[in-house]
Amino acid sequence: MPRVLVTDGLSEVGLQVLRNEPSIEIVDKNKVKMTPDEVREALRDVDGVIVRSATKLPAAVLEGQERLKVIVRAGVGVDSIDLPAATQEGIVVMNTPTGNTTSTAEHAVAMMMALCRNIGPASQSMREGRWDRKLYAGTELAGKTIGVVGLGRIGLAVASRCRGLEMNVLGYDPFLSQERASELGVELYRDIDEMLVKCDLITVHTPLTDETRGIINAERMAKMKKGVRIINCARGGIVDEAALADAIESGQVAGAAIDVFVNEPPKEDCRLPGLPQVLCTPHLGASTEEAQEQVAVEAGEIISAFLVRNEVRHAVNMVPISGKELEAVRPYLDLGHRLGLLLSQLCKGRQLKGARLQLKGDAANRPVKLIANAFTAGLLSHSLEANVNIINAEVVASSRGINITTSSSGETGAFSTLISATIETESGELTAAGTTFGNDFLRLVRLDEYHLDAYLDGLMLVYRHLDVPGLIGAIGTTCGKHNVNISHMALGREKAEPGGNAVAVLNLDNAPSQEARDEIAAHEHVTGLELVELPPAGAPLPWLGL
Repeated sequence: MPRVLVTDGLSEVGLQVLRNEPSIEIVDKNKVKMTPDEVREALRDVDGVIVRSATKLPAAVLEGQERLKVIVRAGVGVDSIDLPAATQEGIVVMNTPTGNTTSTAEHAVAMMMALCRNIGPASQSMREGRWDRKLYAGTELAGKTIGVVGLGRIGLAVASRCRGLEMNVLGYDPFLSQERASELGVELYRDIDEMLVKCDLITVHTPLTDETRGIINAERMAKMKKGVRIINCARGGIVDEAALADAIESGQVAGAAIDVFVNEPPKEDCRLPGLPQVLCTPHLGASTEEAQEQVAVEAGEIISAFLVRNEVRHAVNMVPISGKELEAVRPYLDLGHRLGLLLSQLCKGRQLKGARLQLKGDAANRPVKLIANAFTAGLLSHSLEANVNIINAEVVASSRGINITTSSSGETGAFSTLISATIETESGELTAAGTTFGNDFLRLVRLDEYHLDAYLDGLMLVYRHLDVPGLIGAIGTTCGKHNVNISHMALGREKAEPGGNAVAVLNLDNAPSQEARDEIAAHEHVTGLELVELPPAGAPLPWLGL
């Protein structure tokens, strides 16, 4: 009989879901504060565990857990779980992404309203026996322009509520389609800087990634409207805390409402809680009775489905495929994923509308849907949530109005297997095709109309140019001048004779400096330049959870 450990004050309704499944035995440590050593020992005798944020599952706790099969986080963030360690031990990690959407969206709006009407300091003044009506005059939201950074589930929920408050809603998101934004009454921007300068208020709703860390920084705050107000109920670190404090003290930013911090609780050197213009709460976004119940029910349901019926829902680190099947299809999944990563970087800054994937030869006889999902995960993961994987890629794309279509044919041409991907953007289409070379090597054999043979791994300097004598030597000289080593070069041109347009791919051993790239781009015969970074050859596939 499967055994499930429950920690961290899971709501009673979640426990009842487990009790309703007669084939599951519950180990209830719901009200017991356990040390890491105690957690480690308790996990040795269970098949699954449901945790909230209080229980930490680092590598030291997860290593050697031979029985544990699944971890369910009753909530969205999995920061408290060492995903690589869980994956290495063959433990599936799942979360409950939908349960706290309303709670967090409402908290963001409540913080925004309280900030604009000075609710916090006015209430405190009353407690202190004062009646300072003039001191706490506020500002209305109706007619104001709010910028929503990140239009995922919570961002869209906030945008909808702001529309109900008669606000002008602008939104920044790299992937939400223009059609979907229009349906929701959101004026969509692809350039965050173009949007931020128009806003009276700004609220952030993105995951914390390398790309979003400090996305609201000193430089951007300096360009905003004087008197702008900033709300962060998403993740600490998206807004630069020190820069925000500086901007408030200087008067550039009128105030801020902050529910999340880089360090929780904030350390003494964090100035924000001490500023009178800042409204702070201790990470209360998901702290409602309804949200706690919803994530508890969802956690109980998905762990029961996994242990009893082998169903996988909301997994962040695995793919539903047997080990034998995986080994056979791994090169094709890797090829599809790398083509997605390549195209996502080549089309950076353009609005992505959709993509077409075509499989030929041996690839057409493999699991087409899995390969398509691997491609989609690569296409979305470079600018989206870190947890976009082969399981949720299709849903994530669909929620943003991005249509991915696939076709397959057993016919072979010049290659025994070929995967070709075309992405559609507002400025046209971009195509890349690749093939397998043996079982271990992947090749890029086409970019748009150009045929070539480039390694599909590592650092790739892609430049478009006129096919004239001396250019290759000039590029090589520039790379040598800046200590950049070229490991391989591939060239494709539009016609057999010289003189037309061409594209080249340089596989590099080390990244060129910005100075080196600028020098190459400035060459009179170079018409376009992009630096693409792909995993090294033979790298693990974390988006598969393996």
